[in-house]
Amino acid sequence: MHKRSVRIAGHATSVSLEEEFWSALKEIAKSKGQSLNALITELDDSRSGNLSSSLRVYVLACLERHSVNEKDN
Repeated sequence: MHKRSVRIAGHATSVSLEEEFWSALKEIAKSKGQSLNALITELDDSRSGNLSSSLRVYVLACLERHSVNEKDN
């Protein structure tokens, strides 16, 4: 588990995620042309539960979409 400080809507908060999830979030943000903080802020605005859990679910959903897209091609 790795805790990092991120800035969301102008305030700092800590998020604890496994390094694999941090790496995946960085890659997703890069592919979308966003900073990591911008992506996390976007996800924070639409979440319904714990931020760390929401980030993990988002990464999983992105990986699943990517896997389905590769199978279709």
